[in-house]
Amino acid sequence: MGSLLEELARREAVARQRIEEIREQIAALESRLEDEHDRLSRLAITRETVEEILGEAAELAAEPSETAPISAVGAVPVRPSVLGVVTVPPWQAGMSAAMLPRVYRDAVEIMADAGRAMRAGQIAVAMGLPDEAAKREGLRSKLKRLVGRGWAREEGPGLFMVIEPVAREVSGQGDGGSRDGIAASSASSPGG
Repeated sequence: MGSLLEELARREAVARQRIEEIREQIAALESRLEDEHDRLSRLAITRETVEEILGEAAELAAEPSETAPISAVGAVPVRPSVLGVVTVPPWQAGMSAAMLPRVYRDAVEIMADAGRAMRAGQIAVAMGLPDEAAKREGLRSKLKRLVGRGWAREEGPGLFMVIEPVAREVSGQGDGGSRDGIAASSASSPGG
């Protein structure tokens, strides 16, 4: 009988050892997973920053030449070097949201359909993006770019809404009037 109890104790110790090894493997995998999440977040922020820098550089290049500095050789205006292209052009009357890159166009259409000011998280969820801080921050950056280029306005801190002419264009009412309760004045209520 003693050897049976000893064998059970030995097997129990082996099982405990295997459990401990598996826990160590899980901890190592969790650490690796956290490191990869951090890396992904940094890469997303870096990409968005580069997009912003490229957009600003392209805007500088598009400024009138009378504001550009004059070079010493031959009095030729010198423009800053352009690193990329403007992905979100400044809004002008008659422009269509179809000329925006896909993610910007989706955001504009969602805001126009809502007919009210929305938060980046609400727009992200409506776009089918996961409700994660990195996704919200990336989208918030894009929404700020839309505001900066005249496609949208910020109704309050973190509340974004397309401008009236853009809302009409998206809804197919390019001739004027209001759309789904979007008033022509900016006195709309920021719901949400």
